[in-house]
Amino acid sequence: MIEKNTLNTRMLVLCAIFAALLVVGAYIKVPLPGIPFTLQTLFVILAGLLLGSRGGLIAVLVYLFMGLIGLPVFSGGGGLMYVFKPSFGYLLGFALAAFVTGWLAEKNTSGTTGKMLLAALAGTAAIYAVGLPWYYVIANYYLNTPVGAATLMMTGFVMTLPGDLIKIAVSVLLAKRLAPVLRQGVITK
Repeated sequence: MIEKNTLNTRMLVLCAIFAALLVVGAYIKVPLPGIPFTLQTLFVILAGLLLGSRGGLIAVLVYLFMGLIGLPVFSGGGGLMYVFKPSFGYLLGFALAAFVTGWLAEKNTSGTTGKMLLAALAGTAAIYAVGLPWYYVIANYYLNTPVGAATLMMTGFVMTLPGDLIKIAVSVLLAKRLAPVLRQGVITK
């Protein structure tokens, strides 16, 4: 992680880069029943691990703002009406996940892999904590397309968890490699 919660030009550029990575991650998808498998969660967790709570949150909020004003940056497009899609809760969960992951990463001053994994797991849990209830409420009460809690847990959690665990491992490995480079401020080969 780079300088703890400082907002300078360098941090804002990194936030913009991570917002762009979230856009790219939305379009790299593996179709699965229910919720599509994208690389967005990898970049959300990585933003928290590398940019901290404040920087990670800003990156995700920029991404959400771009999508809500109508830019097609979400995996299914964009626009204000996207709020009424069942999957929008996962996007809101991204903001909480980046913050939680970053906050826990900031507490991990030793930079141990185990603590980074715990931070990434907590961030992923935050995505599920917001995404699953949102999906349930929108599907059942707004769209009137009933989905049971067991079905939702199967498609929105059990089926996506293995992929998310892989993305957690990759994000922690990338963070371990990239953190020293970001601390130096110079990317060299």
